[in-house]
Amino acid sequence: MTKNNLLTVDNLCVSYGGIKAVKGISLTVPEGEIVTLIGANGAGKSTILRAIAGLTKLESGRITYQDEDITGNPTSVIVERGITLVPEGRHVFPDLTVIENLKIGAYLRKDSLDEDINRMYKLFTRLEERSWQMAGTLSGGEQQMLAVSRALMSRPKLIMMDEPSLGLAPIIVQDIMNIIKTINKEGVTILLVEQNANLALKTAHFGYVCETGVISLKGTGSELLKDESVKAAYLGKAKKKI
Repeated sequence: MTKNNLLTVDNLCVSYGGIKAVKGISLTVPEGEIVTLIGANGAGKSTILRAIAGLTKLESGRITYQDEDITGNPTSVIVERGITLVPEGRHVFPDLTVIENLKIGAYLRKDSLDEDINRMYKLFTRLEERSWQMAGTLSGGEQQMLAVSRALMSRPKLIMMDEPSLGLAPIIVQDIMNIIKTINKEGVTILLVEQNANLALKTAHFGYVCETGVISLKGTGSELLKDESVKAAYLGKAKKKI
């Protein structure tokens, strides 16, 4: 059974100071799935997420969400529609407590937040233990958990994550990826940018390989894990020719 596409990006182009960072990229994110973008630094992955979130101006192209054109919409409108971004580098509010950070994630909501705060504490038990601790004093892994949970407080249908494993210890990285799977099983669609290509492709249903602003390859996570060019460039496992 074919799933409906929650998000469609068509021929997206973005330039910075005359330099094309994204050169006509098209991709789809089916509802209920995890889709990953892998590629080297500077390939345009983060720019794609920022463009979808309304944080970066498009040169051309179209972004469709739930069959409606959202191209050029302000970020506040995009968040209201159900799309959130967990940016690279976590970006928590360091001088606010954990619980204050969570409440900021729901700043557009008018209803009670208690149920969702308790849900975040069940997903991220360490955050409950530190609910009144200043976010800036948390470990890197705890800050990443806070950034993800803050994004979830807006009750998104689609959450975009930019390098969630960056700078984290391997055991924490696995925790983050397990939480991503749990969030997805609860019904949230995920668009994931991740430099740990092996882990990203094992986690995702579908993947795109981004190189210098274009999509060079796409396929299911398992297909890309077996692809020799992906192994050579991103996994370090290319087969030696005999």
